[in-house]
Amino acid sequence: MKKFFFIFSILSILSLIFISGCTNSKESIATISTNSDSEYTKTFKKLNLGEVYDFKFELPNADKTWVNVWIESYKDGKQEPQPIGELSYGKSPNKVEEGNLGFGILNIDDTRLGFLYAPNVAVSPQKIDKIHSDGVYSGWDYAIGEDKFELKLGHTYVLGAYRESTGNSIRTYDLQDENEVKKMISDDRIVCLLKIKLEESNQ
Repeated sequence: MKKFFFIFSILSILSLIFISGCTNSKESIATISTNSDSEYTKTFKKLNLGEVYDFKFELPNADKTWVNVWIESYKDGKQEPQPIGELSYGKSPNKVEEGNLGFGILNIDDTRLGFLYAPNVAVSPQKIDKIHSDGVYSGWDYAIGEDKFELKLGHTYVLGAYRESTGNSIRTYDLQDENEVKKMISDDRIVCLLKIKLEESNQ
């Protein structure tokens, strides 16, 4: 009887450990969702400064997480050597952080500047190439929606894409599909991809 009780106790403990492990693996490291009607976007439109593509970003373990956000730039199917902008931050003194994260485009005369921002951090605007010809189609596509999208450690996610094309129209692509993204880069003259990756910060 004692032997049966001992085996049952061990199995119960292993079950709890397994359930706990499964629960932890499904916990979101962070969540992000589109915020297209934010004060940021309204201000830019009101002042005719350009465009802002804004997101709500929530980071429950900000003191243990490193955040990397960058904009990859492609021209005529080839990736530019350096990102238009990139920022990396982490080890926050706050356990939880939330706020605005996004990509903006400033139009100044005939020059266009791209910039990145995240909660409590931003980078200086950098020049973005543009097509200097008539009949240019441009647009922005979000890769996620208004529902909270869960982010996991070590994964790179596309949050959105700004594109320019000289064709008769500009088609839509599934930005969650890697092959579709590759085709978009090949089809359009200029593509800017907003990406994010979360990593565990070193103690």
